[in-house]
Amino acid sequence: MLAERVRATMEAGDLVAMAELLAPDARWGAPEQDVPTCRSATEVLAWYAMARENGVRAHVFEVGVVGERIVVGLRIIADGAVASGSPDATRWQVLSVEDGRIGEIRGYDTRDDATAFATTGVSHWRS
Repeated sequence: MLAERVRATMEAGDLVAMAELLAPDARWGAPEQDVPTCRSATEVLAWYAMARENGVRAHVFEVGVVGERIVVGLRIIADGAVASGSPDATRWQVLSVEDGRIGEIRGYDTRDDATAFATTGVSHWRS
């Protein structure tokens, strides 16, 4: 199942496995952006690599499937401590699946916002 592969890949920070999951034209960014931060699988992987090099890790604590989307709950950890000095450095990503590969990743601060987009959101990045 793709959701479990996503969980294992993100938890391990395995960029080779992540490359296999991403569509070549995968997009990644914040929901309010008109143009996503990353506009290809290469750029997404470079962003993840940069975060790892800077000591940022993610612990996946929840994965759910909503239609053709996967909602991932992450606890962000930087250099062995919770990121930003916050006791709750929790983030959510919504991964849109197209033809069995991840075509879009959007980052959210809350589970409610992520779930709302997963349930009803329409991407304007892929048009």
